[in-house]
Amino acid sequence: MRKIMLTTALLLALPTVSVAQDYSDMARFEVLPGWRTAEGDHISAVKITLAPGWMTYWRAPGEAGIPPQFSFSSDSAISSITPHWPVPDVFDDAGLRSIGYYDGVIFPFTVAAGGVAGDIPLTGELTIGVCEEICIPVTFAFNTVLPQVGAHDAAITDALADSPLTRSQANVGDVTCAIEPISDGLRMTAQIDVAELSASEFVVVEPSDPRIWVSQADVGREGATLSATVEMVHPSGQPFAFDRSGVRITVLGGDGQAIDLQGCTAD
Repeated sequence: MRKIMLTTALLLALPTVSVAQDYSDMARFEVLPGWRTAEGDHISAVKITLAPGWMTYWRAPGEAGIPPQFSFSSDSAISSITPHWPVPDVFDDAGLRSIGYYDGVIFPFTVAAGGVAGDIPLTGELTIGVCEEICIPVTFAFNTVLPQVGAHDAAITDALADSPLTRSQANVGDVTCAIEPISDGLRMTAQIDVAELSASEFVVVEPSDPRIWVSQADVGREGATLSATVEMVHPSGQPFAFDRSGVRITVLGGDGQAIDLQGCTAD
């Protein structure tokens, strides 16, 4: 069986527990089988329903939290599985700023299945942090079949539509990044030419190397230019070579608004 890994590093070294231990009062999981596209890809999703007042985290959870961790296996000749991330909320979590979803979320994923005929057997695991006053990591293991003949699912379609705007959709101009060394890493200041999303904009910076720790962004604005400054620390504790083309910058505003930017140029 071919294993396809989609993982994000856990920020907290906590043991996981299986959903089989019956955490259904806090979290329920369901695989939505989805449909096959004309190009041969398969669109599916994992639906997470949380107890009222409980929350889980986005792929970059903020100052504290457990990002979702996916792993998939299949004996079909699929080449990749790409998750999609609905726009999250930013909230205070025990005095820290966190990013995630209250009450539940649907994570769609695209299975690159061009050339695969018939149903696609798929097994996998999803580990999430489920939090109210405390956080509990819960692992959901599944064994399902993605049908060759499926039906469009409005819930998946809505989750896909709830995605950040692309650079072109948001009419973003220049995106530049100025880099300077600090004692244990680098300081990066991004300048983004974009109209204001809301009065309380929040910026998340994700380097291409997931081992790099990134501080919460110091965000400011002058007219049509949004700035965000972060400090980044490599495991070596030293300044390091930074790949501007691989950085991912997400601008989050109020009312479910967001912009997803891939890469920046030198200032």
